[in-house]
Amino acid sequence: MSAETQTETPVQNTTSGAELIRFENVTKRFGDNTVLDDLCFTARKGKHVTLIGPSGSGKTTILRLLMTLETPDSGTIQVNGTRLFPAGEKERREARKKIGMVFQQFNLFPNMSVLRNITEAPVRVLGLSADEAEQRARDLLDLVGLGDKRDAKPAQLSGGQQQRVAIARALAMRPEVLLLDEVTSALDPELVAGVLDLLRDIARTTDITMLCVTHEMSFARDISDEVMMFDSGKVIESGPPEKIFGDPGHERTREFLGAIA
Repeated sequence: MSAETQTETPVQNTTSGAELIRFENVTKRFGDNTVLDDLCFTARKGKHVTLIGPSGSGKTTILRLLMTLETPDSGTIQVNGTRLFPAGEKERREARKKIGMVFQQFNLFPNMSVLRNITEAPVRVLGLSADEAEQRARDLLDLVGLGDKRDAKPAQLSGGQQQRVAIARALAMRPEVLLLDEVTSALDPELVAGVLDLLRDIARTTDITMLCVTHEMSFARDISDEVMMFDSGKVIESGPPEKIFGDPGHERTREFLGAIA
């Protein structure tokens, strides 16, 4: 179902183009392995930024840092002027409210209905009333084409349907930033197209800033304002998709794109 049918836009950024995310000299290590090496980059409001590169190059770690699931060893991370790191827990919680994430594995609560999976966080974190959260969830389920599944449990849904619920759950928080971590990697091939089409609609019809990790290069080409090529914890090349995919300047980028073509 197209995002044009949505009765209420998930979020509108009134200052589109202003800096929203800033990583400044961020280093992250796991033991002796340096996953992010003095990383600096920014993403602007309303833009769609796709992170590409080989496995282990640090892409997913960036998303996990933004969700505060990991802590950097050094450097600063800001979201819309609010520090995530270094920061106190209260400041971090406020910044986190602006961020939604869709994981590779759907991470739905198996004992809850589809509707409650979507309403739980808006009620507990945002303080919405049960009625307001339920109406928001119903609208979003209609958006993702699952209005008739609100009372189902996750185990009763296909993988593609579960990922659509996960997308609706993330949007229910009205995030300024939507993080997408290989959202089709756990899906059967015949289910991938539907999920990607939904995300294309959201990218086209809302002002949500997207930070996407994917190996679906055609999807990255379609939705991205900017593509960043990562290798060994650094951005080695960035630019518009027509440049990165059509005429990459770095040999490592050419090698990577050639290997996955």
